[in-house]
This record gives sequence, C-alpha cells and structure tokens, in this order.
Amino acid sequence: MDETVFHQLLRWHHFYDKSTTDIGIVSDGFFHAFSWFATIGGLFLLADLRRRDIFFRAEWTGSVFIGAGSFQLYDGLVQHKLMGIHQIRYVENLLPYDLVWNASAVIMIAGGIALLPCRSTGGASRYE
Repeated sequence: MDETVFHQLLRWHHFYDKSTTDIGIVSDGFFHAFSWFATIGGLFLLADLRRRDIFFRAEWTGSVFIGAGSFQLYDGLVQHKLMGIHQIRYVENLLPYDLVWNASAVIMIAGGIALLPCRSTGGASRYE
C-alpha cells in the first residue's frame, strides 16, 4: 500500500528524497523489488510451516500486524525524523501527517499483540 499508493501513484514521497525526482523514483524501484523478494521468501517459509503442520493462523496474523506496524513506526521516527531521508508528504505543516502515520503504526502493533493468543504460565502448551 505505502509503496504503490504513496511512493509511486501519488508521488508524495520516495524512499530517498535527497536528490532529484528521478533518483527518488529509482530508489523506490529498488525498495519495491527488495520488498517483493522478501515477500516471496516469506511465502516459502509460510509454505514450509504449513507443510510441517506447525502453522498457527493467529500467531501469523498477529505477527504480520506487529511487523508491518513496527516497520512503519521505524520509518516514521527514524527515516522521516531522525535521518530525514524522506517525509510522508512535502507540505508546510507535517504534524498531522506524522501523527496519523505513527498512530496508525501503533494501532497495527497493538492490534497484532491483541491477535496473539494468551499463553498461560502453568501447564503444558504447544510451545514446550
């Protein structure tokens, strides 16, 4: 969603914005390609879990939300603010965009944690 809509279609920001627009679009292409290679690798790992019959949908779904939210929070705090390599959108008042971006990341992380099954400390479980 972020890569396709915000980076490529709307061109609000690029993976690297400290150069020309063309360099920014090329950096988006490399970022997009890496993301797809990581996705394909993850699908192979997922297929292996299913093959070994140790795939647990709740853990997987929660982990996807935690991972996506964590990356978005890292992107919003480290890359946007600390390193300044790009912003969400280049407008006069960035605060509303930053707040929505980082709040949605926190919501994804909290939602992912909520999706993880509760683990009791007593007795045997499938994790032992």
